[in-house]
Amino acid sequence: MNEIPIFDHRTLGQRVMFGSGQAANHLRSATYDLSASTPMVVAARGDRSLVGAVLGGLDVAVRFDDVRPHVPVEQAEQARSIVREHGADLLISIGGGSTTGLAKAVALTTGLPIIAVPTTYAGSEATNVWGITEAARKTTGQDDRVLPHTVVYDAELTRSLPRELSVASACNALAHCVDSLWAPRANPINTALATEAIRALADALPEVADRPESLAGREHALYGAYLAAVAFASAGSGLHHKICHVLGGRFDLPHAQTHTIVLPHVLAFNAPYAQAAATRTAAALGATDAVDGLRALLKSVEAPTALRDVGLSEGDLDEATDLILPVVPASNPHPVSRTELGELLRNAWMGTGSS
Repeated sequence: MNEIPIFDHRTLGQRVMFGSGQAANHLRSATYDLSASTPMVVAARGDRSLVGAVLGGLDVAVRFDDVRPHVPVEQAEQARSIVREHGADLLISIGGGSTTGLAKAVALTTGLPIIAVPTTYAGSEATNVWGITEAARKTTGQDDRVLPHTVVYDAELTRSLPRELSVASACNALAHCVDSLWAPRANPINTALATEAIRALADALPEVADRPESLAGREHALYGAYLAAVAFASAGSGLHHKICHVLGGRFDLPHAQTHTIVLPHVLAFNAPYAQAAATRTAAALGATDAVDGLRALLKSVEAPTALRDVGLSEGDLDEATDLILPVVPASNPHPVSRTELGELLRNAWMGTGSS
């Protein structure tokens, strides 16, 4: 029997309401419990019809629909101004990670509670991590004010996601799991949550990719995404997330696809130096080797493989390396040199070894 190490784990307090087809009922109940009378809805313009169905007859004070990836500071300031103008007492975010992220940016300065209704597998709704992009630099932090008070999960709401985005979003959740195994505050509780999340997501991904009408697959994906995010919130950002935050903020790359592409390269880089994490990952994937198992899973669902395909130019690689190196966690299992980081990024740019 292995000895359990000394650790310090913090569990975030949050209500989770899970049920397919129950979003409108659960949202109304959560709003009533918070005694809110002037909610502001944060949701992208393209989600207008979905938002109407989720809200049902719920009265809202105002809607903000200028949602953009990586939460530009200009959008955050505009949304904060509208909150003050209308005297909003609650934020209701309905959408993916960018939508949740914008609501968090508002909560960071206003202290308003958030009810999050995710429509992807981003996981941001289950963390106290915020991120804002200014002058092509993404700044992230942790603050309990941004943790949504309540999360309403309804797998029906993810059915409108295109296949490619469904796959990338679920793979993004998978990245939360793997990174949690060696992040700065990794501990046995995070490991247990992340391992179960890997198993759930590995089961869900083929269903989501090949049988998009399968509600069970989407429910398992949401379940796995939630566990992954809880593990990530506790463990913190490891090498993978540091890389992707820089790439997304500086070069405006699509969030989920970037995480999907980078993940197998970081796992291959760290796995030889983190045997326990690699063994658990392999077992959860139903494979004998973690890297091979992950690559096989990604290939089976036709996940994106190369950063050059999502907007990163070859000429950006040196700048990306210079920006990432200073934020690499000191606790990473494998010490990171500039040469090795540059090689990792080039492989991810080319898609080398990802299939």
